[in-house]
Amino acid sequence: MTDILTITKIALKAIWTNKLRSVLTSLGIIIGVSAVIVMLAIGEGAQKKISDQMSSMGSNLLMIRSGSVTSSGARTGQGGQPTLTLNDAYAIEKNVQSVSQVAPSVNVNGQVVFGNQNWATQVTGATPALFYIRSWNVDNGALFSSEDVRTGSSVAILGQTVVENLFGVSDPVGRTVRINNVPFKVVGVLKEMGQSSFGQDQDDIVIVPVTTAMKRLSGSQFPGTVRSILAQASSTQTLDKAQEDIEILLRQRHNITGSKQDDFLVRNLTQMMQSAMETTKTFTMLLGAITSISLLVGGIGIMNIMLVSVTERTREIGIRMAIGAKAWDIRFQFLVEALMLSLAGGVIGIIFGLGICVGIKHFSTSVPLAFTIWPMLISFGFSGMVGIFFGFYPAYKASMLNPIDALRFE
Repeated sequence: MTDILTITKIALKAIWTNKLRSVLTSLGIIIGVSAVIVMLAIGEGAQKKISDQMSSMGSNLLMIRSGSVTSSGARTGQGGQPTLTLNDAYAIEKNVQSVSQVAPSVNVNGQVVFGNQNWATQVTGATPALFYIRSWNVDNGALFSSEDVRTGSSVAILGQTVVENLFGVSDPVGRTVRINNVPFKVVGVLKEMGQSSFGQDQDDIVIVPVTTAMKRLSGSQFPGTVRSILAQASSTQTLDKAQEDIEILLRQRHNITGSKQDDFLVRNLTQMMQSAMETTKTFTMLLGAITSISLLVGGIGIMNIMLVSVTERTREIGIRMAIGAKAWDIRFQFLVEALMLSLAGGVIGIIFGLGICVGIKHFSTSVPLAFTIWPMLISFGFSGMVGIFFGFYPAYKASMLNPIDALRFE
């Protein structure tokens, strides 16, 4: 143990004596580890962003939208003409057993006015099922009911952003606002949801009964139609079955037979998000692999400098051998030097990488970042492996020198 400690002290002294060379030798490792930390933080952030988006949207979801239709020989694009109706949503809820919740919705751009304050926002006409599917809860007041939807009541639920701009710190529940000059009673305020994964303010919203929005706000040339229908399958296992049953039902209701093109589109949102998650994981691994190449380049730099160091210290090696140092002692000393240089570079690289991430997060909120301990541990461990691997040959070459030739070396 004493010999190992002595050899380690000699190696550290040699590194400290040549401080500038040691820093330049470790520079490749520093840059490599920093790059790995930053790239993996971005990749992990992208995965977290998609995961948060999946959580905010709900689970086991199917989105049904209007598809392409043909009118006078001309085909519209997707959603060019509304083809889904409120009755379609009710039929899905009644007849598709593998679906637990169905939420039709319409969106309207609305100018909301209270007193001398006004605010332009998105008004969504929906049913109570939307709140359960999206896990939206009220912070104050209550949700509107299915009876409000059936009777077309003029009630509204406001998002936090709308409340702040119209009421400030006052309680809006029970007050009356005007949406596109139509009076609505505020019955509830949603809990704060923050920004979506796409940077959209989820609190800048007003939700009213879908029937009220269709009759009093939308002014659509296609009465009874809805913009989309969100369906939640009862479980992940029944998701594909639910999609198939919905497509069959809507084809029957829309009198689509044979090879005729569907005038609707059913998308599996959960499957889409999972595919995006897998793609992001692959992309993260690719980023990590690419940036790891810079660690190998840093290892080559360590090997080159260590070979130069062996040449410069040939007489020192000869003297040590002459006074009793064995080949293993010389080999261990140079291995320790290479390992210390690479590990020091790994520590500094981690610090620099975290600093770069903090800077990116401070100056650019659009770049997703997530910090986990594993990329740091892996980078640190890999830098140590690089030091041992690329330091072995210089160490072996030093240990194989002939003592007499080494002492004669000028």
